[in-house]
Amino acid sequence: MDDVLVSWRPAAAVAVSLLAVPLIIASGRRPNLREGWTLLAAFAKAAIVLSMLPDVLAGRTPACTLGPLAPGIELALRADALGMVFALVASLLWIATSFYSIGYVRGAGEKRQTRYFASFALCLSATMGIAFAANLFTFIVFFEMLTVTTYPLVLHKETDDARAGATKYLAYTLPAGLALLLAVAITWTIAGTLTFTPGGFVTTDMASRGLLQVLFVLFIAGVGVKAGLMPLHAWLPAAMVAPTPVSALLHAVAVVKAGAFGVLRVTGFVFGPETLRELGVATWLGWLACATFLLASVIALRQDNLKRRLAYSTVGHLSYIILGAALLNAWSWAGAVLHLAFHATMKITLFFCAGAIYVRTHRERIAELGGIGRQMPVTMAAFAIASLGLAGLPGVNGFLSKWALANGALGEQGWFEVSALALSGVLNAAYFLPIAVRAFFEDNPDYPRFGEASVLLVAPLALTALASLVLGLAPNLGVGGWDLARQVAIAVTGGAPS
Repeated sequence: MDDVLVSWRPAAAVAVSLLAVPLIIASGRRPNLREGWTLLAAFAKAAIVLSMLPDVLAGRTPACTLGPLAPGIELALRADALGMVFALVASLLWIATSFYSIGYVRGAGEKRQTRYFASFALCLSATMGIAFAANLFTFIVFFEMLTVTTYPLVLHKETDDARAGATKYLAYTLPAGLALLLAVAITWTIAGTLTFTPGGFVTTDMASRGLLQVLFVLFIAGVGVKAGLMPLHAWLPAAMVAPTPVSALLHAVAVVKAGAFGVLRVTGFVFGPETLRELGVATWLGWLACATFLLASVIALRQDNLKRRLAYSTVGHLSYIILGAALLNAWSWAGAVLHLAFHATMKITLFFCAGAIYVRTHRERIAELGGIGRQMPVTMAAFAIASLGLAGLPGVNGFLSKWALANGALGEQGWFEVSALALSGVLNAAYFLPIAVRAFFEDNPDYPRFGEASVLLVAPLALTALASLVLGLAPNLGVGGWDLARQVAIAVTGGAPS
């Protein structure tokens, strides 16, 4: 059991961007100052999160209680290994997204920029709360806060398409919140606790098998919407009407990752492998994950709009994480945790590339991108690197997480799952690599001379692509990624990937 270290740093990580919101709003008429508050909050949040990493790697868990609300129900934060992975991803990538957002909203001439940056800061506060939630009550408070604070970002352009996308977003996520609330209430009734416990705290002697199966379905419905699990995914492509940095937030930093993270919390820290095996629900969750990433890949092949193709790719890759949770062994869990982090660096790179292309050329269709690599070589080289990683080719971090997931499937004699992972990699290559090939090798003499986008757009995408390469060669470099994934796997399954 990890040693609990009483510390207010988890709360500070949540609060720092929240405190920046009134400063951002007050500086609305002074854009440089407004963006300065955004960057200051982003760097401060990352510094606070990084300051807790040595403690977590050493087996200590910074934790604090914000206040009891009822006997046994409290708002509490705890930075365990799984929460640290999510917090590191969100805080470090928010820095890149903040610089990128400045270049994007100015380059694209976006309106309502103050609301945009304030909403972004609120989303990151909610995301930190989800990462460091010590119990289901705290988790659902911040999970629903994320739903509400993301809505203005999806609505940002206030066009008919934006309103339709934002409405669909709420139509899916609000009922999911009610399912999650019901699941939490049932859990409190039968277990008498809501505290996340490695290996789970819900056991089969607490209620009938049927009730526990229904409870698990409610939980998966509650968090699975944000995770894009089919058939609960339709809001995700519709939300692509938002500005590209918002799409990056949805797909790499916060919202969908919060859903996948929620699946990990439910399977590993509420039910646990033993209870899931006894209930027989992990098998169908794994099958649903495989069906999702295969079907999403097939649909992605048919999308000509670049952001929609990226959206369906996200739907598929989130289900890799869910498959890892469902396989219930040390390798699969290590792979799931690694993919939670590694997918983020690759997917945010692709969305940054899509945004840079749009700002520079106002082109969104893949059919229009022939020859663009000769005009925007850095952007399209970064796109190619991230594409190779998502396809699972060695040398990029996506290969390592997929390799761990495949090991986990083999450990369970899951030949169907291994085959599905292999086929998915082929489909990933089929819908990503032709874009890069067309960009660099298609002859298009009539293509206008655009050149690269501004440094505020190109530098973040180059850095995230480089991070994907570096982590592909040394996954433990800098942030202890492999050590954290190994800690989570040991805590949940009792075994260690070796």
